[in-house]
Amino acid sequence: MHDLEARLANRIQLTTDGHRVYVDAVESAFGSQIDYAMLVKIYGNDSESETRYSPAECIGCKIAAVTGNPNPRHISTSFVERQNLTMRMQMRRFTRLTNAFSKKIQNLGYAVALHFMHYNFCRVHQTLRITPAMEAGVTGHIWSIEEIVNLLDLQAKAA
Repeated sequence: MHDLEARLANRIQLTTDGHRVYVDAVESAFGSQIDYAMLVKIYGNDSESETRYSPAECIGCKIAAVTGNPNPRHISTSFVERQNLTMRMQMRRFTRLTNAFSKKIQNLGYAVALHFMHYNFCRVHQTLRITPAMEAGVTGHIWSIEEIVNLLDLQAKAA
């Protein structure tokens, strides 16, 4: 949370699930300078839950404003859940029992950074018809893999 806070220039709205450690982490990093809410999903009782791999059916949500004044229309964990699914499906490093599973945290960090660089700068997204970085005005063109490699070479020379 401190890393996230250090990267932001403006006040944000944040939504987390009901994991209680998030409350202290957000308070420690942002204090009162955030609009923060928790969204807790309520699951129904499933008699087969011990035999099935899938979780029980979600039957509702409980929303709680924690800090500031979060806009109820924007309280959602759907975006981060979708991003996590995309990462798991496109980067097998998060899947145990595969050849790509990261055993060293440093290698995982490199893989995640490379994934997000490609996802945001090289990959044209179907709904945008351009890359997310172009949509955000960060770059004016679709990056090639060669450009990413050149960035790595520049960083190595600077170190």
